Amino acid sequence: MKVRIVLADDHTLFREGLRELLSTDPDFEVVGEGASGDEAIALVDHHHPDVLLLDVEMPGPGAKAVIQSLRAGHPDINVIVLTMHEGAGMVRDLLQSGAAAYLVKNIARDQLVAAVRSVSRNRENVVLSIPRETMDALEPPEAQENPLSARELDVLRLVAKAMSNAQIAAALFISEGTVKRHLTNIYGKLDAVSRVDAIKKAAAANLISGLESQ
Repeated sequence: MKVRIVLADDHTLFREGLRELLSTDPDFEVVGEGASGDEAIALVDHHHPDVLLLDVEMPGPGAKAVIQSLRAGHPDINVIVLTMHEGAGMVRDLLQSGAAAYLVKNIARDQLVAAVRSVSRNRENVVLSIPRETMDALEPPEAQENPLSARELDVLRLVAKAMSNAQIAAALFISEGTVKRHLTNIYGKLDAVSRVDAIKKAAAANLISGLESQ
């Protein structure tokens, strides 16, 4: 029997491309398309598909609410999150809510097809296609040491003193570009969206002692 699929993504061009891609496989059948969380739920209620491909940012209920609602009413549904978001916090949250797979949108066609096959054949499978840094950050806090390198800690301490990138670069005898790369790594490891957010999360996780607040 064919794997019946519903697509939920508010970017029409991307959704149409996804439908064309999946329709080339004789084992797949796209039975519905929606552009919001409400439409995703209604389509699953109507079509009872095997797989829902779900974007994270759409109008209506968020991805977590959609997954929880569907898992309650359709325990056999396999939800594959397909998004640009790579934060470990979101990955962990949606997997715990019941998502069967979490894939970033830069994956290859073969990876997507393999993920659809995998979750539809075995509901115990969990498929991830995420950066290694995100994967490492998924470890429970008690299972991992401080995720920040010594240099990243140096940068974060100076950030907490409200120093600019130029000032940090001068203090550590590195370039501003290097400071920016360290900050990008820090944000990724802490699932932070800003300098202040990184400081708060590092302090809350006791990753650094004597951290001053901005």
